[in-house]
Amino acid sequence: MTGEVSLRPVTPGDLDLFEREFTAEDGTGPFQWFGFTSPHRLRERFTRDGLLGREGGMLTVTASGTTAGRVEWFTSAWGRPDTSSCWTVAIGLFPAARGRGTGTAAQRRLVRYLFAHTRAERVQAFTDHANIAEQRALEKAGFTREGTVRSAQWRAGRWHDQVLYSVLRTDTPLWDEEPE
Repeated sequence: MTGEVSLRPVTPGDLDLFEREFTAEDGTGPFQWFGFTSPHRLRERFTRDGLLGREGGMLTVTASGTTAGRVEWFTSAWGRPDTSSCWTVAIGLFPAARGRGTGTAAQRRLVRYLFAHTRAERVQAFTDHANIAEQRALEKAGFTREGTVRSAQWRAGRWHDQVLYSVLRTDTPLWDEEPE
């Protein structure tokens, strides 16, 4: 693994790094490239609420003290939102941080944080059916594969199947151990 992995609030300098690293497909990777987008929306959110709010948020991932990417979470619902909501988490790592266990550790830390500081019973994540590296990272982080959501994401001119994962609050004894 790439040293100690931690999460911290996003800073203005992080926004500059995110903009530089995630502007093109070689930075996002093929499974997160949705075309060119303006960085202004993220900067506006940062100015308005600091990227942490009731409906979700974003934190910076660091590995050995160096910014390595970001994690995000947002509300989803499997029924009425006031009684059936959960968190959906996502991660974006800089190319140099991938394949070193950073994503596994960051996602594990984010889930620990969400279970400790919110009343969520479920945290879920999804990834492209062909993104084997992220599927492995989620499984190492303690998520359980639930199944395939067919033609759920429009990217690169066509629909892509997604694989859905989750972890429940009752699964948290698994979270006492550090990832491999």
